[in-house]
Amino acid sequence: MKKINSIPEIVGETTDVESWLIRAGLRFSDLGNDAASIAIRKQWREYQAAVHRCCVTLHQPPSRVQLSGDYANLRIPGGASTNSAIACRVVPSP
Repeated sequence: MKKINSIPEIVGETTDVESWLIRAGLRFSDLGNDAASIAIRKQWREYQAAVHRCCVTLHQPPSRVQLSGDYANLRIPGGASTNSAIACRVVPSP
């Protein structure tokens, strides 16, 4: 997989897979059937579940929450996954 320039600072979460992949400098078309691509797809599902739980808990849309703690690693494709409790916060308004 070829990486493009990644975004240095990410505020808020996303429900768009392309936006999420860009955080690691990837595109959806870069994913194949290799082990790394399969792991990234699994991580996307874990990320989406964590974002959903965070949004429900905080009563906020994805763009207004940010995963933290052990789940912060899910924010960037290729980060380690975990089964710990989800920590999240509301993103301050600019």
